[in-house]
Amino acid sequence: MTQTTYNYATVKGRRMFYREAGDAALPTLVLLHGFPTSSFMFRDLIPLLADRFHVIAPDYIGFGQSDAPSAADFDYTFDNLTAHVAALIDELGLTSYILYMQDFGGPVGFRLFAERPQAVRGFVIQNTNAYLEGVGEPAAKVFLPLWEERNAETEAGARMFLNAGTTQFQYLVGARDVSAISPDNWTHDQALLDRPGTDAYMLDLLVDYQTNVAAYESWHAAFRAHAPQTLIVWGRNDPFFTPAGAEAFRQDLPQAELVWLDSGHFVLDENAPQVAAEIIRAFAG
Repeated sequence: MTQTTYNYATVKGRRMFYREAGDAALPTLVLLHGFPTSSFMFRDLIPLLADRFHVIAPDYIGFGQSDAPSAADFDYTFDNLTAHVAALIDELGLTSYILYMQDFGGPVGFRLFAERPQAVRGFVIQNTNAYLEGVGEPAAKVFLPLWEERNAETEAGARMFLNAGTTQFQYLVGARDVSAISPDNWTHDQALLDRPGTDAYMLDLLVDYQTNVAAYESWHAAFRAHAPQTLIVWGRNDPFFTPAGAEAFRQDLPQAELVWLDSGHFVLDENAPQVAAEIIRAFAG
C-alpha cells in the first residue's frame, strides 16, 4: 500500500484539488466522482489500487476542496467542468489513462473520451448514464420538467436533491447493509452543499444535465468507433440509474464486462474490496 497525497494545481486560473497515490510509472487510473460528492467518495478504494495503478482523483470546480466560485463568476456547465479536468490532466502530464466514472463522472469522462479517445485506455463504469433506458423514475419526474422550462416550480423539485434528507437517502437507498454506510458521506457532502451560493450553481448544473442527454448519440458513436476496454460495476438497487442503463452500454460496447453488486447508487462503502479486485483483474491482471 502506498501513501495517498492531497494536492492542488492551478488550472485555467482556478485551484483544483486532487488525491494521488501509486507510482507514476504504473498505469494511470483517473477517478471521476459523482453528485453531490467529491474525491472523498474514493477514500477507501484508492489504497486498494495504489500498488497496481497510479491513481488520480480530482474534485471538480465547485466540489470538494477545489475552488467554488459563485454562479456569477463561473460558467457551471458540464463542458466547463470537463475543460478544467482536461487541463488538470494536461498539467499533470498524463497521456494514457483508464477512466472510472460514477454519476456526474460519466458526463465528464465521456466528454474527455470523445475529445481525446487515443488517451483513454479503458472505462470503469459505475452507476452513471449514457442511455435513456437507464433514467429512473425518481430522476425523470424531477428533471424532465426542469429541462422543459426552468421556473420556480420546477426548481423546487430539483432543490430536493440539495437537501440533507435526499443526500442521506442517495447513500442508503438500495444498500445491502445500511450499518456499513458511513454517515461521514452525507455529513461531508451536505456541509459543502450548504455553503452560501452553492445551491445556485448546483441548479445550473442540474439544468445543464440535459446537454449530456443530447450528446448520448455522439458518445455511442465514439464507443463503437474506438471500442475501449470496459468494465461495468453496477449497484443493481439504484433507483436513479437503473440496471437497464448498465445493460444498455452493451449496445455499443458489446465486449463490456458487467458485474452486478447488491448495492445502491454509491457502492464503495460496502464493496470497495470487490470493486478494486475487479479493476485489478481487468486492467492489471
